[in-house]
Amino acid sequence: MNQEGVDVSQQKPSDSIWSKYGYFWATLVLFLLSIAGHWVFGWYAFVEEQSQHGQPAELGSYLIEIARDTLENWQSEFLQLIWQVSGLALLYHVGSPSSKDGSDRLEEKVDLILRAVAQDGSREIARLDRVYHRD
Repeated sequence: MNQEGVDVSQQKPSDSIWSKYGYFWATLVLFLLSIAGHWVFGWYAFVEEQSQHGQPAELGSYLIEIARDTLENWQSEFLQLIWQVSGLALLYHVGSPSSKDGSDRLEEKVDLILRAVAQDGSREIARLDRVYHRD
C-alpha cells in the first residue's frame, strides 16, 4: 500500500510521452546541441580561414563546406553506430540465439507458480501483461 491507500501492485506505470520516450528526447537534445555547436564553431573557423586568404566569408561557400564536413563525419561515425545498433536490434528482434537473455523462461516459470498458488492466477497474469505491455 502507498500513501493514498492504493495497492502498489494495482498502479500502472506512467505512460507520458516524456517518460515513455525519455531516451529519445535526451538523445535528440544532445544531437541538436552538438550539431549546432559544430556549425557555429565551423562558421568561426571558416571566417578565420577566409580572412587569412584575403577573401570574404560567404554563406553559400560556408554551407557547402560545413555540409561536406558534417556528412563526412556522419559517414565515418554516425552511420557506423546506427548500423551497429540497428543490426543488433534486428538480430534481437528475430530471436538470434546470442540475443536471448533467459527472461522468457523465467517469466514462464513465474506464471506457472502464480497459476498454481493463486485462485485467480490466470486473471492476475493477464492484468500484469496489460499493465506492463508483455509481448
